[in-house]
Amino acid sequence: MTQDPFVAHRNLLFTVAYEMLGSAADAEDVLQESWLRWADVDQAQVNDPRAYLVRIVTRQALNRLRTLSRSRVDYVGEWLPEPLLTSPDVAEDVELAESVSMALLTVLETLGPTERAVFVLREVFDMPYGEIAEAVGKSAVAVRQTARRAREHVAARRPRVQVSRSEQQAVVEQFLAALRTGQVRELMEIMAPDVVLVADGGGIAAAALAPLHGAELVAAVLGRANQVKGVVEAMPLWLNGAPAGRIEVDGEPAAVSLVVEDGLITRVYLVRNPRKLTRLDEPAGLSR
Repeated sequence: MTQDPFVAHRNLLFTVAYEMLGSAADAEDVLQESWLRWADVDQAQVNDPRAYLVRIVTRQALNRLRTLSRSRVDYVGEWLPEPLLTSPDVAEDVELAESVSMALLTVLETLGPTERAVFVLREVFDMPYGEIAEAVGKSAVAVRQTARRAREHVAARRPRVQVSRSEQQAVVEQFLAALRTGQVRELMEIMAPDVVLVADGGGIAAAALAPLHGAELVAAVLGRANQVKGVVEAMPLWLNGAPAGRIEVDGEPAAVSLVVEDGLITRVYLVRNPRKLTRLDEPAGLSR
């Protein structure tokens, strides 16, 4: 029996929805809604099931994104994407790994819903402008203009320096080792002077409500967990296509992703909201 196109392309569809929404839970909801719509389609009349399914998912994700954009205004503290456990294989596709990185997903949050959809479909999945236009309900000319603006917006805000996987792993391991011991000096040695810590507790777990700036402050805050709580477990794992870490302080979990430039940490993304930590046990299926 021929496999249903929705099942065959499910990883791709999930990746599209996740990159547009920054939330695996919302991406799964979008896929469920898209499946229901696909089930009502006369599939014999669909010439290109992949493009058709991406169009359905994009429209559903846009609807969800517009709703979420309003609700995130009331979010307590900083909002970060939901981290995904990924296999090391994801990093083999450099463009895919970059597209699902915490750093890029955070930048995409600064785009409007349509701009974000156009950027993801064009820059990540290399869809033709005509297909994107059908997906977002705009003309091809408008989509080209939107793509240019979105590309410039993202380029001005994304990290410009790429590091090797081995360098990223080495810095992550140093970082986690320093967290286990609470050594503030060791943390400062691997941080850029202007490092920024962004934490997401969602009003549920304790977290800084605004970004923290500077190596001295960030290292002091991170080192305090060991000094106050006394029990810090930190293990390396792969999150969003890159080496990262899972932390537990007295049994309370957190996920941490780092941006490394020239051997130093320039950004720390710390997710403590327990509702966003449900995807750390089984690798997510991602594809382009």
